[in-house]
Formats: sequence, C-alpha cells, structure tokens
Amino acid sequence: PICCIPLPPDPDKFMMMACCCKVICLGCAYADLLRQLEGKLGITCAFCRQPRATSEKETDRNYMKRIEAGDPVAMRQMGAKRELDGDYSAAFEYWTKAAELGDATSHLKL
Repeated sequence: PICCIPLPPDPDKFMMMACCCKVICLGCAYADLLRQLEGKLGITCAFCRQPRATSEKETDRNYMKRIEAGDPVAMRQMGAKRELDGDYSAAFEYWTKAAELGDATSHLKL
C-alpha cells in the first residue's frame, strides 16, 4: 500500500528504504508494517520486498550495492555517512558522483 502522494518537505515525515533507496511517507511505511504484522509476514521493504536491514553494517552493504548500480541517492547517503565519520574527502567524492547523476541535494551539499 503506497499512496504516491508527493512527499512533504519535512524530513521527519518520510523515510528512505536502505535496500533500494526509495523514499516512502511514514503513513505508508506504518500501513505496510501493520499489514505485515497482521498477516504474520516477514518485515520487508514496501517497494522491493527485500528484508529490512537489521544492522548498520547491513545497511552500508545495501548502499554499496546501490552505488555499484549507479544510484545517486545511495551515493548521497554514503556521502552523508562519510561526513559524519569525519572523512570529508570521501564525502566530497560521493556527493560529486551523485551530483553528476543529477541529485539536487548533492549539489546543495557541495
């Protein structure tokens, strides 16, 4: 159940799925979680149906898979993670690649 209504500008109202780097509103994420819990299904992504990451290491592995596939959103997220870790040159590289692929937020970060 994904509403496809344009996302609000408030980042507290939506989340990004680490497996496929798709963004979903929190209402749809909650509705999907309820559906999975009521049906005794495994907790999976609403878009790609991959099991949700249970650790930061698994999340990073998913981002790296998406980066290898040329996903600018995954590159932006990995750049943000590198910035938090203090590795500014790696963050700059990830944001530069994402910006070249047309990610507006990465342009802003640069």
